[in-house]
Amino acid sequence: MQDYALTVDRFLDHGAKWHGEAKVVTAGAGGADTLIGYAPLRERANRLSGALLDLGLKPGDRIATLAWNTQHHVEVWYAAMGVGIVCHTLNPRLTLAHLAAMVAKADDRVLAVGAGLRDVAEAL
Repeated sequence: MQDYALTVDRFLDHGAKWHGEAKVVTAGAGGADTLIGYAPLRERANRLSGALLDLGLKPGDRIATLAWNTQHHVEVWYAAMGVGIVCHTLNPRLTLAHLAAMVAKADDRVLAVGAGLRDVAEAL
């Protein structure tokens, strides 16, 4: 039996430890694939976890993400999970009215915005 909680972020820990250079594939600009190894992805997510804590977020708080399925979105997702923050993903394909209603009810403390979606975020 393991001596730690079996949380989703442990998938990334396992990948970094045992398959560090194996590639994670995400969507990149213009539909091209973006590749990053599990170990560097974990390192980037861990640094971002620290930044979220520096913003004053605590386990149980919520962060919303408004982003496409990019490497940066994956980093935010794992960063939040790694410190017990709930990641509330917003679908950029929804109408502004739907997004605004979701944000109003979710009690998110932070909104992480992906490249190219700043205008949508500002309209919220």
